[in-house]
This record gives sequence, C-alpha cells and structure tokens, in this order.
Amino acid sequence: MTTRRLASRRSDFGRRRILGVMAIVAVLALVVSAVVVVQVLRTTPCDDVHFGSASGPVKASSQPPPIGRLGIVRTLRQFVHGGSAAVFCDDFPDPSVLRLGDSYYAYATNTAGFNVPVLATHGLFGTGGRREALPKLPGWASRDWTFHPSVLVRGHAYVLYYSARVTASGANCLSVAFATRPAGPFVDHSAAPLVCPPGGAIDPSVFVAASGQAFLIWKNYDAIVSQPLSADGASLIGTPSSLLTASQPWQDGSVEGPSMVGFAGRYYLFYAGNHWQTAGYAIGYATCATPAGSCVDVPGPWLTSGKGVQGPGAPGFFTDPSGQQWMSLAAWLNHRVGYPWGGRDLFVLKMSFPDGLPVAS
Repeated sequence: MTTRRLASRRSDFGRRRILGVMAIVAVLALVVSAVVVVQVLRTTPCDDVHFGSASGPVKASSQPPPIGRLGIVRTLRQFVHGGSAAVFCDDFPDPSVLRLGDSYYAYATNTAGFNVPVLATHGLFGTGGRREALPKLPGWASRDWTFHPSVLVRGHAYVLYYSARVTASGANCLSVAFATRPAGPFVDHSAAPLVCPPGGAIDPSVFVAASGQAFLIWKNYDAIVSQPLSADGASLIGTPSSLLTASQPWQDGSVEGPSMVGFAGRYYLFYAGNHWQTAGYAIGYATCATPAGSCVDVPGPWLTSGKGVQGPGAPGFFTDPSGQQWMSLAAWLNHRVGYPWGGRDLFVLKMSFPDGLPVAS
C-alpha cells in the first residue's frame, strides 16, 4: 500500500469518526431538548396556586428569585404557565434560604433520607437538587428527627443550627454544626445539645441585627425566645428573652417556626400558629422593639390556606442581589395534608412593607 493511499484511508477514518461524534452530539441535543419541552409544558400540582390573607389572595410574583432545581427550565415554565411561588415542587419542609452572591442554599427538615437536605443553586441557570448537608449526627441524637435548620455565616465558616432528638430522653433540643462550605458537609462533634431546657426546644433560626450582633431565635416548650450568640456563633451569651406565647384563638395553643426580619428600624417576628399537620396551620407576625423584645402580636393570621395550597408555615427571609426581600415557606398541596399523603413544598413570596405593614406578593 502506497503512502498516499494509507493517508487517504486515515483521512476517511478521521472524517467518519468526526461525523459519528457529531451524530451522537445531535442525538443527545434532541434528547435534552425533548426533556426540556416536556418539563416546560407539563403541569404540576404547584401550578396556579395562591395563598389566602386578610387582604385577599396572595399570588406568586411574576419575577421570582432564581432558586430551585429546574434553572432555565423553571424560567420557561413561569412564562408558559404563569407565575408560581413554588421553587421546589417536592417535599422540602421547614425551609431556610442563605444567599451568597448569586448563589442560593436552601436547607430543610429531614426528608428523602437526608438528615439536613440542601438545595444548592447558582444564578439563573442553577440546577440544584437535594443533597446531604449533615452526613453524620452526634452520638446523642436520633436519626429522622433533625428539623428546621438555619445557617449563620461567620467569616469563612458556616454555622448550622438545627433541632435534634436526644435518644436517651426523647426530648427535642437544639444543636450546632460547622462547615467550611455553605452546602457542607457540616460536622457536629458535640457531646450534648446546645440548648435543651425542660420541655425541650425546637425550630432555631438566626437573625443578624444591623449592628452585626447575631441572635438565635427558637421555640422553648411554650414560648418563642431570643438570645444573643457569641462572635463565632458556637455558643449563646447572656440570657434568653421571651418574645411571644400563644394568645389568639386561631393559634390553638401553638406558636412555632419563628423568623425575624428588620425593615426601616422596626423588627418583625413571623411565626407559624396552630398545628403543622392541618390546614389550619398559618403564618402570623408580631412587631418587636428589639431582637430581644418586647413584641406585640398582631391579631389574626397573616398568611393562610388558599387555592390548591394548605397549611403555610416555617417562614424565613433572604434578599436577592438587588436587596429585594423574599420570604421562604412550606405548605401542603391540593388538600393532601399530613404525611404520608402529601409533602410540604418550598414556596417563595416577594415581601414589601408599605406604611410598615408586611405584604406578600
């Protein structure tokens, strides 16, 4: 075989190889396109839902923040199906959201086999899915009883507060874990809970005042309380201050899942009232003079069950890069209230405070 013929065969083989690769790429592109089209066109239980309030239905904002597992697909779905407050149409109870730049990290109560599931999404094209943020529990804690996590940023460290069940006593108490990355893995080497009063403690959330002082807010047995955190977030300082107890009929003896937000020099303590596994669960709020109190509970629930969605609870707050305030929360869908019939999906609503009154949209 001459050198020229050998070179020609090699050239033909190279062309066929390139054409084969191009064909594979084209097929993959068609498959991806088909998946995108299906995701965009299909309806889900999260479409066309809105919450109730004293001022009327609360529908989704037309421009929700870019968080959730679908990324650009979700944006296209918003265009096709209209606004939806749902950013994760699957079980993601008691959510809290941390934003770093254009990246968002959402943490939730144990579900889908994770102790602390986290959604990590990055900007508009994020494709976040649930991952494990807390792979190992401390020796004193029971599995499947980790809930209502909240993360504080301290320098290059991330501090996770969460509820856990003490195996020996069955009490629900608070613990703390640490990580060098926002999605974890968080590590908890504690020999005992951080907070464990008589009657137990649940639902920790973090609030950082304009001064930079961080507070941990949680539910003690029968009251929502607040206490300052140390500079590194590893411990509490001072004494706890009582912020709120159940005093209104709609609360039915229960207030929990607190979260505080500041606006124009005022402090708003949002919380869930009534019983979490019922459609009567709802969100209320109180106004507070300081993060340590005193607080005045505003009459009536502020956000309630509505069209296609029931039992909103676990309010939390974060801002987008423009400074716009958002509320995260969880709720049941289509009257499938309570496990194992339903799940509590992650919703996000835009917040504003006209004349000092909180309004969701």
